[in-house]
Amino acid sequence: MTGLTLGAPAPDFTLRDQFGQDVTLSSYRGVKAVLLLFYPFAFSGVCTGEMSMIRDRLDEFMTFDTEVLGISCDPVYALRAFADAEGLNFPLLSDFWPHGEVTRAFDVFDAAKGAPYRSSYVVDRDGVLRWAVHNANAESRDLDQHLEQLRSAVA
Repeated sequence: MTGLTLGAPAPDFTLRDQFGQDVTLSSYRGVKAVLLLFYPFAFSGVCTGEMSMIRDRLDEFMTFDTEVLGISCDPVYALRAFADAEGLNFPLLSDFWPHGEVTRAFDVFDAAKGAPYRSSYVVDRDGVLRWAVHNANAESRDLDQHLEQLRSAVA
């Protein structure tokens, strides 16, 4: 996992969310900074805990200037069930097919597991990668650090 070059444009993508609606990264250009949260599996312990913590602090992460997008290789239907079960009211994007295409573009696809690594990127309003962190799959993210980096991308 080498990651992408910070200061370079983020790879653009369009993925379907848990409601089957298309979400395109470049649609936020000129409008919002975006936090991309790649996570291995819906319903797994650490992922459920992290997404629930984002839900509980959503007003901090999603503002007029910022957006948060969760990305996994789970199918849309699993993401809908996950969102409904956990009350997750932010976009969960499915990189199911072509399997892991966006996750590979961000260089965070674990081919042995067929799922993303627990990785995060901040994309500024100009569509430029400003920050990245890669956590071990068993290690939860530091959401305060993520929030600080997201806010600095719009400062």
